[in-house]
Amino acid sequence: MRLAVSQNGHVTPDAIPQAPPVVAIHGLVRRFGDFTAVDGVDLAVESGEIFGLLGPNGAGKTTTIKMLVTLLPPSMGTAQVGGYDIVRQAGQVRRLIGYVPQALSADGNLTGYENLRVFAKLYDVPRKEQKARVEEALDFMGLADAARRLVRLYSGGMVRRLEIAQTLIHRPRVLFLDEPTIGLDPVARRAVWNHLMALRALYGTTLFITTHYMEEAEELCTRLAIMNRGKIVALDTPEGLISQVGREDATLEDAFAHFTGDTLESGGTYKDVRNVRRTAGRLR
Repeated sequence: MRLAVSQNGHVTPDAIPQAPPVVAIHGLVRRFGDFTAVDGVDLAVESGEIFGLLGPNGAGKTTTIKMLVTLLPPSMGTAQVGGYDIVRQAGQVRRLIGYVPQALSADGNLTGYENLRVFAKLYDVPRKEQKARVEEALDFMGLADAARRLVRLYSGGMVRRLEIAQTLIHRPRVLFLDEPTIGLDPVARRAVWNHLMALRALYGTTLFITTHYMEEAEELCTRLAIMNRGKIVALDTPEGLISQVGREDATLEDAFAHFTGDTLESGGTYKDVRNVRRTAGRLR
């Protein structure tokens, strides 16, 4: 609520300035030739949220995230992360975010500790702080005992936790996670999310995720946007989206189908399916 002081000196609801969204997107468009992957997206994500972006394969979710983390320039529109423009101030954006992509980002021929030392250097962590930061990240993600083992010997859940640990070296304000639990068994998925929730509780980190696991999205996300064919077609809390289906026994999966007209397995191209299955196979 915002408060204002009226002419008679009373404080009234309407004006204490609220903190601006940590992610603000206005009319974001990304084209690849004649194909429009992201088509005029508007979103605002508040600091500390767990914000979920849902949609069929090929809906534009990963492309949206790649623009927000400055890996792809937008064709049109603007976006700010932490108050910085993703195009004009890309360097500042990179310094305050973390990014866990679908594709495997850990080097299996290095130990967990060595992987994190590489990221500490990439993030320009002062040399005298690198060892402590690496050990802190490994301990936080429950990997201290496996720090000296080669990553190719890790389980899928351990690899994902290491990839998240890599992003924690510089203590990001916003953590973008593209299908963070893809290919993991339920126990490993729960372990990953327990660590992410602890991260949010400890540091107030904003989590911006994509997922195809509806139960995961319903349980963990404060708000959800459903994307289809490059557009945001629904935005609400999980409960709010379910209520719009119009059935007492409706689930989030029903809401997904209601707003997209698709099943969870539809959408996307051969390349999309190949990439998702390749990532899932590596994490097993």
